[in-house]
Amino acid sequence: MNLLLLLAAIGVLLFFILGLRIQAFVSLLVVSIGFGIVAGMDPLDAVQSVQNGIGGTLGYVATVVGLGAMFGALLEASGGVGNLAKAMTDKASDRGAQWSLSFVGFLISIPIFLDVALIILAPLLIGLARKSGRTVAYYGLPLTAGLLVTHSFIPPTPGPIAVTELIGADLAWVILVGVVCGVPAMILGGPYWTPIALKWVGQDGTHHSHDDDEPHTSPADLDVKPVDETLQAGAKAAVIAILLPIILILLGSTAKYWLGDGNSLRTVLEFFGHPFLALIVAVLFTYYFYGVKKQIPRSELLRIMTKAMEPAGVVVLITGAGSGFKQILIDSGMGASLADAVNPEAVPIVVFAFLVAVIIRVAQGSATVAMITSAGLTAPVISAFIANGVEYSNFQLALIVIAISSGASVLSHVNDSGFWLVSRYLNLNEGQALKTFTTQTTIIGVVGFVMVLMLWFLIA
Repeated sequence: MNLLLLLAAIGVLLFFILGLRIQAFVSLLVVSIGFGIVAGMDPLDAVQSVQNGIGGTLGYVATVVGLGAMFGALLEASGGVGNLAKAMTDKASDRGAQWSLSFVGFLISIPIFLDVALIILAPLLIGLARKSGRTVAYYGLPLTAGLLVTHSFIPPTPGPIAVTELIGADLAWVILVGVVCGVPAMILGGPYWTPIALKWVGQDGTHHSHDDDEPHTSPADLDVKPVDETLQAGAKAAVIAILLPIILILLGSTAKYWLGDGNSLRTVLEFFGHPFLALIVAVLFTYYFYGVKKQIPRSELLRIMTKAMEPAGVVVLITGAGSGFKQILIDSGMGASLADAVNPEAVPIVVFAFLVAVIIRVAQGSATVAMITSAGLTAPVISAFIANGVEYSNFQLALIVIAISSGASVLSHVNDSGFWLVSRYLNLNEGQALKTFTTQTTIIGVVGFVMVLMLWFLIA
C-alpha cells in the first residue's frame, strides 16, 4: 500500500509538471506536503518536515551554486572561454578539432551553464564549419558531449552538487568518480559517435551552403559586453581559473589521508578546500585578475555577478523542494518501506538509483529535476539500509551519485529544453536531432552507468 501511495505521488508530480505546466518548485512542494498528509502525518508536521528538509540543504547548495554561477559569468565576460576554445582548435585537423572540442566542452561546462556555453561557442562552431566546408553538427556534437558530461557528472555544476548533498557523499570523491566515469562516456558519445550519427542522418560531414549556419542567438543576447581583444584573458588563464577551485577542493578533501591530526598545513588545506572557500577564492581571483586588471569597470563586474544569480536561483529553489520531498519520505516512514521493497543483495542501490533517474528523466525532460527528484527518492533508502547495518564507503556513495547522474542524462527528447537548444544551434531538424543528440545522451548515460557498475563490483 505504501509503495502504491508513493507511485501515486510520483504520478501526481509528473502530472503537475507535464500536464498542468506548474513549475517544478511549486509541484514538489505541493506533492511533498500532500503526500505527508495522505501518509498519515499531522498536516502541520508535514509542513514542518518539508521546511526542515529545505533548510537543511539550501544553506550549502545555495551558496555553492550562487558562487559557481558568478565565477562562470566572470570567466565568460573576461573572454577566456572563447580564447580557450580557439587555442585548442586553431591548429587541429578536422578530426583533431572534434576531440579538442569535446575536452573544451568538458572544461568550460565546469563553471558555466551548458546553454550559456553553447551560445558562447556557437560562432566558433560556425567559423570552423565555414573554414572546412563541413556541417556545424560535425563540430557541435563532440562539443555537446563534453558539455553534457560535465553538466551532469562533475561538481561544482548545480545538478551534481545538489545530488551530492542529498545523498551525503564526499565532494572530492564525486569529482574523481565523475571524471573516471564521465571521460569514457564523453569520448564514446562525442568523437566516436559523431561520424556514425552524421551518416545515419544522411550527412557525410560536409555540405555546400552555409546560409543557414548563423546562430539563432548570439553572445550579445547574454547581456555581456565583450572585452577588448587585447585585454582578454588567454587560454592558459582560463584553464588556471577553471581548475583552481577543483584543485583546492581535492587537496582539502584528501589532506586527512596524507597529513596527520593537528598539522597546520592540513588545517589550511581543509579550510581553503571547503567548497565555500574554494569558490570564493575562484570568484575573487577571476574578479581581480581577469576583471579589474583587464580594465573592466567594477560597476560592470558587479552587474555581471548579480545577473549570474538569476538562473542559479531556479536551480536552488528546485533543489530545496527536492530536499523537502526527501525529508517527507523519511519522516513519513516511506523511506523504510521503500528500502524493505529493495533487496540490496538482489538489486544494488546503484541500479535502483539509475532506473529511478531514467524514468523521471524520460517522463519530464529536465536532467536537473530528474537528478534532484531521484536523489530525494534514493537518499531515504540509503538511510534505511544504513540503519539496518549496511555500510557505504565514500567511494560507494560517490558511485551512487554518478549512477543518478547517468540515469538523468539518457534520452533527451522533445520535452527537454536542451534538445531544442542543441537542434537549433546545430541546424538539425527534429528527426535528425533524435537520431544524433538523443542517441548521444543515451550513450553518455549508459556508458557512465556501465563504468559505475564496473567500479561497484570490482573495487567498491
